[in-house]
Amino acid sequence: MPQLPLALKAPPDQRLETFVGAPPAVLAQLRGLARGDSDDWLLVCGPAGTGKTHLLLASCAEAGEAGRRAAYLPLAAAAGRLAEALDALEGHELVVLDGLDAIAGRRDDEVALFHAHNRARAAGTRIIYASRVNPETLGLQLPDLRSRLSQCARVALQPLDDDGRGEVLRQRARRRGWELEAPALDWLLRRVGRDLGGLTALLDRLDRASLAAQRRITVPFLRQVLGG
Repeated sequence: MPQLPLALKAPPDQRLETFVGAPPAVLAQLRGLARGDSDDWLLVCGPAGTGKTHLLLASCAEAGEAGRRAAYLPLAAAAGRLAEALDALEGHELVVLDGLDAIAGRRDDEVALFHAHNRARAAGTRIIYASRVNPETLGLQLPDLRSRLSQCARVALQPLDDDGRGEVLRQRARRRGWELEAPALDWLLRRVGRDLGGLTALLDRLDRASLAAQRRITVPFLRQVLGG
């Protein structure tokens, strides 16, 4: 079953300090929970592409740096057999469960998550959840699970504006060792979506293409690689 202790494997782009647009108080909440300094469980909500997975992976990395055992589980990969997957995570000090939407309406999975939630509370395990919408509108069949999730502190994420997207692109380009100059950045922002995962994949593609061609990232080069 998918079980990933991401203290060692989380991509370097995905750290709390590299997240663009989150209020400092939100990052402090996540850092405190990851390091065991806070007992408040969190539910990160927001539309697709707003950086939920980034924050979850970053929290795992933060926990690992503090010497704590952390595990990440994308619930879509475990839908239909969630009880087994959650049993495999017993003993971790931080568990992050990404994509509650994937198990909403699956009664067996909801029951498994309800019992795992209660066991984790009793064991002192911290949990961070993520979903696109709040528990009240998630379509859960099990009222008791909806009640448990509603007790978690909420972190609400919104899509980045153009300034925020530009900062993400600039930061990630610098970490790859190249500077994204203003004309190239403007060209990209007019043509790429707002999904943070898509931005990362795009920069990986440009990085490989630039290295292979031994060329700087300019507007003509972007037209050649991406078209248009």
